[in-house]
Amino acid sequence: MTPLNLRTFDLNLLKVFDVVMSERNLTRAAHHLALTQPAVSNALRRLREALGDDLLVRKGRGLEPTPRGLELWPAVRDTLQRLQGALLPSVFEPATATTSFELTMADATAAELLPGLVEAIATQAPGVSLRVVPLTTRDPRRLLDEGQADLAIGHFPAVMTDLTARVQAGETPSYLHHRLFVGDYVCVMRQDHPLAGGPLTLDHFCAARHLLVSFSGRAFGFIDEALAAVGRSRHVVLTVNQFFTAGKVVTHSDLLTVLPRHFVKVTGFADQLVQRELPLNVSPIQVDALWHQRKDADNAHAWLRTQIATLAAQAFPP
Repeated sequence: MTPLNLRTFDLNLLKVFDVVMSERNLTRAAHHLALTQPAVSNALRRLREALGDDLLVRKGRGLEPTPRGLELWPAVRDTLQRLQGALLPSVFEPATATTSFELTMADATAAELLPGLVEAIATQAPGVSLRVVPLTTRDPRRLLDEGQADLAIGHFPAVMTDLTARVQAGETPSYLHHRLFVGDYVCVMRQDHPLAGGPLTLDHFCAARHLLVSFSGRAFGFIDEALAAVGRSRHVVLTVNQFFTAGKVVTHSDLLTVLPRHFVKVTGFADQLVQRELPLNVSPIQVDALWHQRKDADNAHAWLRTQIATLAAQAFPP
């Protein structure tokens, strides 16, 4: 393959590549770029010829990146965003801003933070909009790296451990974080559940039928890990990916579930539930805001982080 000549290479092709990778669809990419679909196709053809790789191939009605395309995209996106940040004014005026943010978090966290955040936006930045998508992983770094989310909020223990190890090894971290609050979990059941009349023992807990909240869909969570550590297990008969759904189901069944303590009061049906302390030791849940380092100097992003940190501090005082 002929070496790439940067003096004659059209850098606009990288912008097209970034948008097509994000959309995985030529029609949507063309609309986003304000170009015709043939123009986008032509740009991709030129880029493929310059790099000697297909980069994206058709799959059904969409496009699927090749391994080279996947390898190249983070560097292209990072470079474009850094260039945009250097060229555009860094001033962020909330009152006139029209920025759109994409967040990912669990419904329990959203129920606690979003009402206050919506109020802050309405009073300080009425032109700003939010898009919140469900958190489906305990490691959202790929979402942040690919620009699918501006900020991830949740319990990311393995990520925090890895980032701490990298800093201690002298590496510059690619992701930054801020501890928002520390919470704990309680066992929840319906008001007239057979176990609602007294303390919940470990034997009763293990013998009961359980509903598990799992973002990934895996029917084994941190409660199961804690049980395994003491040589016990439980019977999970239903797995869902939302805390609200779990709470609602147990109000109409004999299932037990485990919910964040702070979430129970905002469900809207807390009076139908009974809370019991967990009959085993479970580590507190540390909830962090996590973002890519390329966003750190962005004033709009910094404003958003400040609003969320303030709301978390008010909801969970030290």
